[in-house]
This record gives sequence, structure tokens and C-alpha cells, in this order.
Amino acid sequence: MEQKLSDNWITSNHIDFEYKKYILLAYLQHVNDCFEVTKLYPALSELVKHYRNLVALRDQKNSLYNSFPEKLNSADLQQFKLVYEKLCTDDHLMQELESIISFSIPQFEHHLAEGKKIYDFIESKLNIYPVGIVPLHTDAGYLLLLNGDARETVVFEYQITIFDQPTERYRAIGVQYVSSFEKNLSNTYENIKGDLIRYNRNLPNPATYVIESELTLPLEDTLLPLAKRTLVKYLH
Repeated sequence: MEQKLSDNWITSNHIDFEYKKYILLAYLQHVNDCFEVTKLYPALSELVKHYRNLVALRDQKNSLYNSFPEKLNSADLQQFKLVYEKLCTDDHLMQELESIISFSIPQFEHHLAEGKKIYDFIESKLNIYPVGIVPLHTDAGYLLLLNGDARETVVFEYQITIFDQPTERYRAIGVQYVSSFEKNLSNTYENIKGDLIRYNRNLPNPATYVIESELTLPLEDTLLPLAKRTLVKYLH
């Protein structure tokens, strides 16, 4: 089963509708299998990337093809540029490419919608709140995760970085695993924070947040990516 789709999957090897349809449907079956066991990542982010690439390819193809008849020679979707070899006629190639794009875009839209439903449902089951006094600077600190019925609290150190663009400001969050604490009466969130302060004297009063999930979820594939986004949204 196809588990990965290259960035240039449409234009690599043969540009043939039936062949590309087979490749795409095999990949999307893998995505379905992930969604059925609530493994959202990296499947969901890859769907977004491939969908955006497809739309960019469609728009650029239409724009250039309307200007003059050409044959697709190669593609660099990472740069969103198409390289064309001018020819007088290219009907078969362009028809195949059009068929592939026309079939693929609705397929991606359907699976993106399904992924978003799962994402929104899980997000509604996450509860976030601070532990102790919140410092003035919250772009670095600790994230405590309680995963449904799991018997331990998993702790990550987080760092939020801000990237300024001409029209928008972006925030990226990175995390690093610190430790896990068994869930019991002595390991309250406040006690865990105290242990973290003793462990790292460079953060005497770290920003510390708990995210509790009402559902038991795959940690790396679902809970941690959603928790990171939840924390960024909560802080900013």
C-alpha cells in the first residue's frame, strides 16, 4: 500500500490517468487507515501540502496553457514553478494532466474534510490550564500532557519562536521530552512543577501548562501535535 506520495507524484514517471489514479487511491487508503485509528499526523499535514500543490499546479497550468499551447516537460512543485517546452500541439498530454488534476482535487478535499472533522472533535476534548503563577514571559516553559486513561503525566519543555513576514506573523513551537511522572496523589501538577524547577535552575518560575485529553490518543501521531497547536492558540 502506498504510504507516501512524492511532491512530484503527478509528473514523475508516466503521466497517465489510470496509473496516477491507482497511485492516489492507494495512498488515500493509507490515509483512511490512519484516520480510523485516530492517527492524524503526518497524514493530515501531508494532505494539506498535496492539495495546495495540486491547486497551484492547476492554476499555473491554466494560466500558461491559455497563453500558448505547450507540453509539460518537468515540474518543481516545491518552488511552484512549471517548466514547459513549447510545442504546437500537446493535446494528449494536457488532457491526461487535466484528467488527473480534475479527479485528484475532489479526492483530497473529501479526505481533508474527514480529517478536519476528527481534528475538531479531538480538539474539543482537550482542556488546557496553567499550573501555579504565570510569569510575564510565556514563550518558553513546560507542557504537561495527561493522555486519557494513561497512568502517567508526560512532560515536555517547549519553546515558541516568532517569525515576522511582510503580511503576517507566524509562531512555531518546538518541544523536547523531559520526563514522565506516575499519576498518583503525591504527583500533583504543582509538585511536578516544583520538581521541574529543581531540575532546571535556569527556569526559576517557568510557564507551565497542563493539557488533559478526555480521550486516550496516539501520543506522537495525534495528541502531541494537537497539544502544541492548542498551547500556541491559548497563549496568543
